[in-house]
Amino acid sequence: MKLNSLGAALLLTLSLVVITGCDQVEKSAQQVLGKATESAKQAIDDTHKAAEQALSEATQGLISPQKKDDQPEKEPDSSSKEA
Repeated sequence: MKLNSLGAALLLTLSLVVITGCDQVEKSAQQVLGKATESAKQAIDDTHKAAEQALSEATQGLISPQKKDDQPEKEPDSSSKEA
């Protein structure tokens, strides 16, 4: 009888250790995925900036990057209008 209850206690303890280990693995995986997501976002932003700069240089400024919502619109310059 003692051997049976000792085995049950050992089995429960082992199960608890395994479950705790799984939680730690899950937390580590979430941290790694979070860092990978941030790195991917930064890479996309950097690529977008480089593409805008390359386009601007290739067109010699004829095409300007799209305005952001927080940038005020430039009013047309009256000296550049043709008569």
